[in-house]
Amino acid sequence: MISSANLPSPVQVIEHPLFTKHKLTVYVKRDDLIHPVVSGNKWRKLKYNLKHAKSIGYRGALSFGGGYSNHLHALAYACQQQQLPAIGIVRGEQHYETNATLTQAKKWGMSLTFIDRKTYKLRHNETYLTNLKARYPDYFIIPEGGTNLLALKGVSELCDELNSQVEFDTIITPVGSAGTISGIIAGDKQQHNILGIAVLKQAEYLREHIDTLLESHQCNARNWQLFTNFHGGGYAKFSVEDLTKMRAFSQATQLPIEPIYSGKMILALLTLVEQGFFPSGHRIVILHTGGLQGLYGLIEQHKIKADEWLLPLAT
Repeated sequence: MISSANLPSPVQVIEHPLFTKHKLTVYVKRDDLIHPVVSGNKWRKLKYNLKHAKSIGYRGALSFGGGYSNHLHALAYACQQQQLPAIGIVRGEQHYETNATLTQAKKWGMSLTFIDRKTYKLRHNETYLTNLKARYPDYFIIPEGGTNLLALKGVSELCDELNSQVEFDTIITPVGSAGTISGIIAGDKQQHNILGIAVLKQAEYLREHIDTLLESHQCNARNWQLFTNFHGGGYAKFSVEDLTKMRAFSQATQLPIEPIYSGKMILALLTLVEQGFFPSGHRIVILHTGGLQGLYGLIEQHKIKADEWLLPLAT
C-alpha cells in the first residue's frame, strides 16, 4: 500500500518487575512502528480494502469515524498516497474539523461531511448505506474502523510474522470494532490463546459480531476470549488513577502508549497477572495497535498533559 512500510513489525521483550515476579515472559508486537502515519492495525486493515477499491475501478474511498478518529486520519493519508479521493463521514459538529486529527486529514485531501449522532447510528443500516452508495457511486464504502473481511485478511498476516519471530502461548489485543481480534483468530489457526480487551462499555455484543465475521471467513475457532470489564468507564474514558498507572508503565518500560486502546490493554494485562491468570512460565505477546496520534487530540481536549506521555513525531 505504501512502499515505506516497516514489515514485519519488530517484536520486543518487555521487562517489568511484575512479570519477573510471576515468572512470565512478555513481548510486544510493535505494529505502531509499521509506518509513522498509517500505523498498527490501521495499516493492516486498510491494505486490502484500498487494493480492492483500486482493482475494481472505484474512484475513491469513503468511511466513518468520530471527530478524533485514528481510522479516518490513517485513511486520509493512505488514500493520498494511492491517489484516491477520500470522504470522511464524521460523527459530531463541524467545529471538530479544526482539531489536530481532522486538520491533517483535510491536508491530505479528505473531504469531510459532519452528521449528527442519531444519523451516525445508521452507519450499518442497509437502507442508509444503499442511499449513500447512490449518492457516491464511485466511492468504495469502508465500514467504521475499517472492519470487514478484507481487513481480516490483512490482520491475519501478522500471525505468520509472529510465528517466524518468537514462540509464545497467548496474544492479547485491544478491541474496538472487532476487526483486529477477528483477523488474529482467523490467521492463528488455533495455535495460541487469544485474549481481547474491549475498550468500550457494554461491549458484550462484540462476541456475536466476532462470530459473524469469523463465520463469513469460514473460521470456527474457539481459542479466544473477550474481556468486557476493563473499559475504564467507556470509550475514551479513564480515571486519574488509571492514567497514572499507564504513565508509570510507559516510563518504566519506555513503551509509548495511549490511554484509549493500548493503555487499557496494559492495565488489563497487569490486573490479570496480579490475579494469577497466567501460569508460571507463560509467554505472552501484546499487540500494539498504534493510534499514538490520538494523544494530540487528548492534549487538545485537556484530558492529558503533553509532558507526561511519550509522543510520536507530529506529522
